[in-house]
Amino acid sequence: MTTTPQTFSPLDSDWRVRALNPQVAPESLRDTLAAGVPAQVPGEVTLNLQRAGLIDEPFDGDNERHQQWIGDVDWQYESTFDWQSKGSQRVDLVAYGLDTVATVSLNGRIVGGANNYHRSYRWDVRELLQPGRNVITVAFSSSVRESDVREQRNGYYPHTEHHAFNQIRKPSYQFGWDWGIDVACAGIWQPIGLDEWSGARISAVRPLVGIRPDGTGVLNVTVEIERAGVGRVPSPDKALQGQEAVPVSLSLRDGNDGREVLGQIPQGRNSVVLTMEVPDVKRWWPLGYGDQPLYDLTVEVGSAGSDRRLASWEGKVGFRTVRVDTKADATGRPFQIYVNDVPVHARGYNFVPVDAFMTRATRDMYAQRFADLVESNSNMVRAWGGSIYESDDFYELADELGVMVWQDFMLACAAYAEDADTRAEIEAEAREQINRLSSHPSLVVWNGSNENYVAYAEWFGFKQALRDDDLPANEYGYGEKGWGDLYYSHLFPQLLDEMDPTRVYLPSSPMSFSKYTSPNLDTDGTMHIWDAWNREDYRVYAQYTPRFADEFGYQAPPAWSTLTRVVHDEVLEPFGDQMLVHQKASGGNYKLARGMRSHLTPGHLDDVSYKEDGTRDWLIPTDNWDDIEDWHWACQLQQAHALRFGVEHMRSLEPVNAGALIWQLNDDWPVVSWAAVDYYGHRKPLWYASRDFFAHRLATIQPRISDKAWKDLSWEGKKPECDTLALVLANDTRQKWSGTWLIQRIRLDGEVLAEQRVDVILRPVDHQTVFLDEEVRKFEDPTEELIVATPQVEDGVEGPSFARAIYNAAEVIDQKLGIRPLKASIEAEEGGYALTLEAVGYARDVFCMVDKVNAQARVDEGMVSLLPGESVQWHIASEQVDDPQQFLASSVLRTANDLKRE
Repeated sequence: MTTTPQTFSPLDSDWRVRALNPQVAPESLRDTLAAGVPAQVPGEVTLNLQRAGLIDEPFDGDNERHQQWIGDVDWQYESTFDWQSKGSQRVDLVAYGLDTVATVSLNGRIVGGANNYHRSYRWDVRELLQPGRNVITVAFSSSVRESDVREQRNGYYPHTEHHAFNQIRKPSYQFGWDWGIDVACAGIWQPIGLDEWSGARISAVRPLVGIRPDGTGVLNVTVEIERAGVGRVPSPDKALQGQEAVPVSLSLRDGNDGREVLGQIPQGRNSVVLTMEVPDVKRWWPLGYGDQPLYDLTVEVGSAGSDRRLASWEGKVGFRTVRVDTKADATGRPFQIYVNDVPVHARGYNFVPVDAFMTRATRDMYAQRFADLVESNSNMVRAWGGSIYESDDFYELADELGVMVWQDFMLACAAYAEDADTRAEIEAEAREQINRLSSHPSLVVWNGSNENYVAYAEWFGFKQALRDDDLPANEYGYGEKGWGDLYYSHLFPQLLDEMDPTRVYLPSSPMSFSKYTSPNLDTDGTMHIWDAWNREDYRVYAQYTPRFADEFGYQAPPAWSTLTRVVHDEVLEPFGDQMLVHQKASGGNYKLARGMRSHLTPGHLDDVSYKEDGTRDWLIPTDNWDDIEDWHWACQLQQAHALRFGVEHMRSLEPVNAGALIWQLNDDWPVVSWAAVDYYGHRKPLWYASRDFFAHRLATIQPRISDKAWKDLSWEGKKPECDTLALVLANDTRQKWSGTWLIQRIRLDGEVLAEQRVDVILRPVDHQTVFLDEEVRKFEDPTEELIVATPQVEDGVEGPSFARAIYNAAEVIDQKLGIRPLKASIEAEEGGYALTLEAVGYARDVFCMVDKVNAQARVDEGMVSLLPGESVQWHIASEQVDDPQQFLASSVLRTANDLKRE
């Protein structure tokens, strides 16, 4: 997870872990846990217990319930190691990640304590080491109990979920979230070991980039060192024993082309800033806007180029400029990101940890998730504030692939104390992470907190819980405990001004940039839209004009093979016992059922029926699918429909809308959630839909208000209802586009009823609205008609082509869809199977659930609608299966047509 210096030697063998209070554990395990079991380091207690055969797979069935005791235990890790002095001036014990409240001892003497998952610790242990055998112990207090104890001691600070996660600096999600398993255990989650060095070591390198108007790149590199001290151990180089000047060199290479800058850290100082200029620098661009050239940077401390080098640092840098426009306009205030002075439309996903147990995370897992981002045309990913500062792999992949990173500081959905100890920990973690991430061109946004402004402004009881009559009265006449704004409004911006002023910073999300407005105002700043999941039909998205929607989403179950791998209810149904263990959202499966009304099932969102005892039943009979596989498909289809509706609406508002980040890309365990890709890497229908609606060039048909309606029907400050339709085109590339569009109204059987042609010229980063002729947009029978817009001629187009746009005038429940619209065949090919599909009628949203045949299978296409007579061929990557015809089964090869009821 963290790059370690060459002088570092990990202590990664011969560890054991034991319970310090085994009476908390199940009686059958107490003796074994008191004696201890082998431990993997880096590692986590839960995984060590599983390897020892003491617990079952944590993700399976309802094991989460049976393993809660793990979080209530105090655990001690212990190892022995041999050590012989190498004559180094310093020997430091370095812990790159401890989870979370820990005491570290060496040979029976306390080295130091840790209180923060999000930072590293370094202790000088020269006086504690002994030649030969040494014993290291790391004792962890229960995070669950520690958070409760601190809440009793410090007082209540409001928070979501059921644990007081905001009392300690541990990732919030590990205490359980509305998509996450509760596994608040303990462990040495990153490397721990000895760093033996002399003279000086590099403590920080911050390479910050800029580009002058003439195209010259400017690289300012801050190099900070720690000196070993004078006279502790004889040194062959007396000039470097004390506070004398230390040579520093920078080397920047682009292939075979390189340049070098020499300098020194002056006598008595521990830092220097060296500047390098790069004429005609190659610019780094977000995905879809250009390439991602990276330069290799090497920093050496000591005598440059000689064998007397003391320390070195290697990394990559990319040259680009970043700024944000929040100036008031006719709509409100934007949050428009500019990269290299080009306005970028940000589109992508929020990211949660790749695994609930972070020591299982590998670069390959990150590579798969970034493939999901890039192949879905996402150009931004948000590292959410209830999670972790991600691994080096995460940011390196983002740099290489052109995925912009929106990075939260790790404070989310809660109030946070502002006492001296808490502030010191948060400042230490922020400094470390700003240093660590400063080289990455992909990182464009720092965000102070997730939903903490809107929590203070709008969440029930939040401000009331902070009142304290023993404190001096504030401007509103009552005492109030500090709740975290000290960090968001003061500490973080001060640190970024000092250390890295080259990125965008906002104190919280959502937030407005105008005083005296709601923090979650759609026309101002950034916005989270959750009523479309929690209480409203998803068509409510159309009521908003979000300037930048960085969190919104809709749930669906994971792939069928994932769901049935972990849920083993005797009768598989939406409200089974184990099913609900894997559904963490409050009322989640009720919301799924209610959300389908008027889309896939009859009725309306708020329809209720009554049980025999007179109590309300939020499920009407038609919400109960007779077939659990139909329920599963309906939920996945609904998720894709909801997000397609929302994102296409937002993108049709470009450039008023400057970004859309869906909650969420991935899962950290198998669960019913908002993810587009489940824990085992299966892409849900939403992912395939997002590849279309996140396209660099998007065409969408949207309701609009005609000029006549504006003139005749609008009142001051009030829009009239939409009365027409328009083809909206977004060209989010730096290349122009020109061509001809054919727009047709057709019957579901393919008969063309009306058409229009229009020539379009789009400049780079341009948008255009084409109103439809009346004969094209006016339906005779919406239940059996479509509008289809297709690019006919593209004149010398650079970059991606537009895909056609289909406007369904009716919901699935009302549309006159044929029950069997496809002819299908399957043939073996190298690496899997070729699936050929031919539409004999309108086949809406075709999807193949290949994992039902082989859990490892993947298909290259999905969520494609076919008009009568059209055919496509998809490719299934799969090992050989006994009967390939299974891929054509009605429960595997699905369409929206399947959900029509007689």
